[in-house]
Amino acid sequence: MSRGFEIGLGLQSDKRPGAYARLARIAEEHGIDVVSVFGDLMYQPPIFPLLEMAAATSRVRLGPACLNPFSMAPYEIAGQLAALDLASGGRAYLGLARGTWLGEVGLAQPRPLTALAECAEVVYRLLGGSTSGFTGEVFSLAPGTALRYPVQRARPPLLIGAWGARGAALAGRVADEIKVGGSANPAMVEVIRERLRPGAEQAGRPVDDVGVVLGAVTVVDADGRAARARARREVAMYLAVVAELDPTAHVPAGLLERVRAEVAAGRDDAAGALIPDDLLDLFAFSGTPEQVAAQARRLIDAGVRRVEFGTPHGLSDDGGVRLLATEVVPMLRQAAR
Repeated sequence: MSRGFEIGLGLQSDKRPGAYARLARIAEEHGIDVVSVFGDLMYQPPIFPLLEMAAATSRVRLGPACLNPFSMAPYEIAGQLAALDLASGGRAYLGLARGTWLGEVGLAQPRPLTALAECAEVVYRLLGGSTSGFTGEVFSLAPGTALRYPVQRARPPLLIGAWGARGAALAGRVADEIKVGGSANPAMVEVIRERLRPGAEQAGRPVDDVGVVLGAVTVVDADGRAARARARREVAMYLAVVAELDPTAHVPAGLLERVRAEVAAGRDDAAGALIPDDLLDLFAFSGTPEQVAAQARRLIDAGVRRVEFGTPHGLSDDGGVRLLATEVVPMLRQAAR
């Protein structure tokens, strides 16, 4: 097993004040390395929980996974990243992705890869203090434009969320990490490595400079059957999307259509019951602590830099985070020795 791996916790931003600090302290006390906050549509903006967690911790890295350049302008992203990095004493990272479901709030997403690349360029020019200006196809900075406050670091790490070849190539060119969200499939690690390669070669750097992060729905509980049943319901809601993005997944004929129909009819339990065990394990971490740790070990052995355990974590959020922190993490650390 690789020793150079990190363990991450991904939180949905749907909690009351104080809950984020409590969960982040549990994570930090038990050896979790990174706490991310999702940037999903119509949830709390990630900056609120991230700043709360920054004040409650001293070691874990913190960042949004992910912001997008269509609902937030690059100068505002730069400002929020600078604020988080200052509040955390230099522990922030920036996650960028094209964004999902933005049509529901009337936002078009023209030239998404160009927008992502130029957003990153503008953010890091601002943080780095460049005043030379920038003229892109989507975004620009007039010469002399600069932040009017000091920043903690000129370049906090950049993560790009992507599955596809073009998004991965962009990450290979400009990012420190790439996150494949909704996957727990070890076979995707090599797929993503090859998709990173063209961009890394264009930038003149080794492809291994870009860390691969895989994260997915996680449900851990001493009652493994109940945990896997909950995970099936969660996965059913996005299986049709992610299964079509994974070229290594073998999906039984007609299954996705049947799952879609059950979800559309509001029968989430019935939709989840259609998902076989082997397919569930490609798109979620679920079961007892031993089962979840075994899944994560397979990803680590395949070469991921970070495994990210996503919401809902357990049959309750607090219970799941505690089991991950106190049982799953020690198993993974012990196996790496």
